Amino acid sequence: MTDARYFEDLYAQSDDPWHLAQRPYERRKYELTMASLPHQHYRRAFEPGCSIGLLTEMLSKRCDEVVATDPFAAPLADAASRLAPRNINVAQGRIPDDWPDGTFDLILLSELLYYLSADDRGFALDAVESSLDAGGHLMAVHWRHPFDEAECTGDDVHAEIAARESLEPVVRHEETDFLLEVFRRAQA
Repeated sequence: MTDARYFEDLYAQSDDPWHLAQRPYERRKYELTMASLPHQHYRRAFEPGCSIGLLTEMLSKRCDEVVATDPFAAPLADAASRLAPRNINVAQGRIPDDWPDGTFDLILLSELLYYLSADDRGFALDAVESSLDAGGHLMAVHWRHPFDEAECTGDDVHAEIAARESLEPVVRHEETDFLLEVFRRAQA
């Protein structure tokens, strides 16, 4: 797993270290993410690694409830102040250890899984399978290029997801820089 100090140092230097609010790449990726969701409306979504909550805010317009978590207090403070008092529950937590209770019909894993060890990715995907409603959607979006802090590539992460028998591919959007896929949990 990527050392927590890496993220703490980034947030110590900037409220938005990846420039999520400014970069055209991020805006385009968010727009494609929202456009690729198969349903217009979801009952309950989970977004771990929400950072400053930009995508969380977009999700809240299409969900009755959004549970958004991040392991670090700094981005959560920004997210919580901007998102409250909407239909969003923002909490500090790190997956796979702090997986929320209940079930979801949408889980969004964006730019996240490659920071986890192979074991933790497996545990996280086990948690997805156990908490995703039958017919619910898993949205996965990951940067495709290798970088030092990642445990694997985005393509590796998506291959691990696709290997899960209970998750059926629904949408695939591939670009040079990122891979976006939606999977549906098979009916029981």
